[in-house]
Amino acid sequence: MYGIPNRSGEGRRFPRWLITTAVVVTIPVVWLIATTVDTSALGLVWGNILDRPLQLVLTLLAFAAAFGIRAIAWSRVLPDLPIGQSWAGLHMSLLGNHLLPLRMGEPLRILSVVRRAGIDWPRATASTVTLRAADMVAIATLGVVAGVGAVTAWWAIIAVLAVGSVAVIAGIVWLRRLRRTGAVRLPDLAVIGLTAGAWGLESVVMYQVASWAGLDIGVAGALVVTSAAVVAQIAAIAPGGIGTYEAGGVAAMVVLGFDPALGLAVVLSAHAIKTAYSLLVGVVALGVPSPGMLGKLRLSKLSQPDPPVPATDQVKPIVLFMPAYNEAESVVSVVRRVPSKAAGRDVICLVIDDGSTDDTAELAREAGASVVELSVNRGLGAAVRTGFEEALKHDPAAVAFCDADGEYAPEELDKLVAPILEGQADYVVGSRFDGEIGRMLPHRRFGNLVLTRLLSWVARRRISDGQSGYRAFSPRALAAAEVIHDFNYAQVLTLDLLAKGMTYAEVPISYRFRTTGESFIKLGRYLRAVVPAVYREVNTA
Repeated sequence: MYGIPNRSGEGRRFPRWLITTAVVVTIPVVWLIATTVDTSALGLVWGNILDRPLQLVLTLLAFAAAFGIRAIAWSRVLPDLPIGQSWAGLHMSLLGNHLLPLRMGEPLRILSVVRRAGIDWPRATASTVTLRAADMVAIATLGVVAGVGAVTAWWAIIAVLAVGSVAVIAGIVWLRRLRRTGAVRLPDLAVIGLTAGAWGLESVVMYQVASWAGLDIGVAGALVVTSAAVVAQIAAIAPGGIGTYEAGGVAAMVVLGFDPALGLAVVLSAHAIKTAYSLLVGVVALGVPSPGMLGKLRLSKLSQPDPPVPATDQVKPIVLFMPAYNEAESVVSVVRRVPSKAAGRDVICLVIDDGSTDDTAELAREAGASVVELSVNRGLGAAVRTGFEEALKHDPAAVAFCDADGEYAPEELDKLVAPILEGQADYVVGSRFDGEIGRMLPHRRFGNLVLTRLLSWVARRRISDGQSGYRAFSPRALAAAEVIHDFNYAQVLTLDLLAKGMTYAEVPISYRFRTTGESFIKLGRYLRAVVPAVYREVNTA
């Protein structure tokens, strides 16, 4: 049985303050909107949306086209950025901004193109800031021009000019500062035109939602409301800018002469449509185009591996080693069951005592095994690594290992090593599910089958037992094998050897549930340790 060792290589935890900020800010904003919005107006809008699905699809396509145009603009500013990765970075930003507070999606946009397109950090950052400045200038200019034509009250015209001018000036100042860096190509007229066109397409959402509410907002009005809602996002704190987006949009609705309650229903509905798109397409952008933001999830397709080499030297022994931790109750009987010969070769039995606190090592030695003692409990993966190192010292024809708890039959060693000795495989796994299972707890059977199916998918080949504790190796597979963490070996070892072109085989074995000691595997801890290790294995293979 095994304790949980210290593990390295775990990913950094997501900053808790971001999650706390998101929750603390979002709850009161949502409550305020929910108690303020005119539910009858909201029902009217969504009733019309559901009655006109084709219009909704066309509206979403216009919104999607806006980001296609922005992707082209980004690639013009940063010529070595592929349009596909530009598109993905923009949608990563959308996804992050709708899940995180303080517009923290913007760094994800930069991270995406750095990791996936190989753009260096300074240029990725500079180009992002450049386009955000161009965005600011374009949307504010459109808002001012449309606002002057759409409103009639003198105070409203002054308000539009004042807010728009501040935004335009801020954007120009950013662009002037960026000019001095020389890190990226500054926006030309084509980029400015593309950016303005993107905002025009985005305003289609506001225009269409207003029409569903029965408001004749007009093209200019839609531009004004969209501009006000977007400019208000500069001060966004809550995820998705919820609250600030509505405040800016409703203020513009009031300036245009519409009822604020109905205006809130329109702006809120437009925001909801944009949010749904952002979450859905943002998730797709995590993996499309390749390489995905999440890295590889499966092994790369391999060419035909080199054929295994049969063992012709009859003098070379077979080594069977057993990792053991506090197995005093079972180790003696298991060691005594190890055959002295397998396939006509001498068998060397090793026990790797992984810092046991009982007399496992002494009893194993008395039963006839050679024992290697680790001073502290390091974990099953570490014990297997040590077993590999010790087995190679004996210049073996084949090496196998099984647990020392009696669940696997050492008498079946012949089955495990036969494909290796005959030159049919480099790596052999004893399959309990293709063989005979005396007893396995239902939840463990289910967990084994689920994890095995996942491993088969990741490995791109049929595997019938991904967690078996009875395995055998040719000398070249043993020399190549790496177990990248101490906790366990099962999945990472298979992926490692398959990625290195080793020929894989399975043989049916018998299995019976342990009657002594306690298994170290607890599902939660197992998944927390193994899933990150599998990810690292696939992405370094």
